[in-house]
Amino acid sequence: MSLIDEALGILDEAKERDIVIRIMGAIAFRLHSPSFSWIHEKFNREISDMDFVTYSRYSDEVIRLLEEFGYKMERALAVYETKRRIFYPHSGNYVVDVFFDELNMCHKINFKDRLEIDYPTIPLAELLLEKLQIVEFTKKDFIDVAMLLREHKWAHDDSDAINEEVIVSLLSDDWGFYYTATNNLTRIRDLLTEESSVKDVLSDTDVENINGKINYILNAVTEAPKTIRWKMRAKIGARKRWYQEVESKR
Repeated sequence: MSLIDEALGILDEAKERDIVIRIMGAIAFRLHSPSFSWIHEKFNREISDMDFVTYSRYSDEVIRLLEEFGYKMERALAVYETKRRIFYPHSGNYVVDVFFDELNMCHKINFKDRLEIDYPTIPLAELLLEKLQIVEFTKKDFIDVAMLLREHKWAHDDSDAINEEVIVSLLSDDWGFYYTATNNLTRIRDLLTEESSVKDVLSDTDVENINGKINYILNAVTEAPKTIRWKMRAKIGARKRWYQEVESKR
């Protein structure tokens, strides 16, 4: 059984038990981009782990569910971190990450009242933000974002579209997140035109489409009014570390 099938099986059982839990990470990108999943395939994007997010009120039920599926929780992690649990299968060759209420890595994404909007994954806006918050942005992250942007349009709601209002609102209040996200979007745009391996996979039409969507959101977040908190932090800029350092637990 593939990890995608396993993740969907967990979601099906959770739904039977009225547990609100959603898939994030590479599996979610693949599931939510069916027309352009070939981008994953042509870049040989490996699905190597499973990532979920749920509300903390379901924590005991989710832990029990995953243990019933044969996963063992990393007990040491639970001692010092309340918003994340790591599980391992008996084989030990991949990791299952479960986040509660938020993704708090380089930057924070709050999922309050947002998990019910989509199924079986988190909403598209949060999927994009999940990647844009990464300071050490990698080729795998580029592939995921390129595929998602190629598949979906921008909109002012979540109707199988990337809700630009969610992204603009968050990045207009958090300068650090804004700085990381806009740098990553610019980096993606550069890779689309400069990386030879990208040119071997994506057509001129693909590149033009993705670039147009990047330029659109860059303009939207740049032109949007900023909060006082954003403006105060912007005065300090990158002279002070603007992101949280993420300790590897794998």
